[in-house]
Amino acid sequence: QVQLVESGGDLVQPGESLRLSCVASGSILSVDFAAWVRQTPGKQREIVASITSGGITYHADSVKGRFTISMDNAKNTISLQMNNLRPEDTAVYYCNANLVTEQRARLPNQWGPGTQVTVSS
Repeated sequence: QVQLVESGGDLVQPGESLRLSCVASGSILSVDFAAWVRQTPGKQREIVASITSGGITYHADSVKGRFTISMDNAKNTISLQMNNLRPEDTAVYYCNANLVTEQRARLPNQWGPGTQVTVSS
């Protein structure tokens, strides 16, 4: 069974750092594209950062200079390094990815269950 599982969410103080990880498990050949998306109750989901299999990245203006997305193609793992966290970064962070299975089937728009990040003093 193919799935995405996030980890690394925690309660931290403003200014601290966290590293989120998303592992694509199952019969996965590759990750074509991945993104970290966050959601706060009552607000729309926000694309925080994205990355292609070729390493092209995007970071939202709200996190530029503080967050960095990366991908380990060999381990099918997508990471989000978050530095200098702010209270407004508090949200559930979801991993979203387009996957290719070992059978060469494409599985677009796969989601993990999310991991909670809370930034509070």
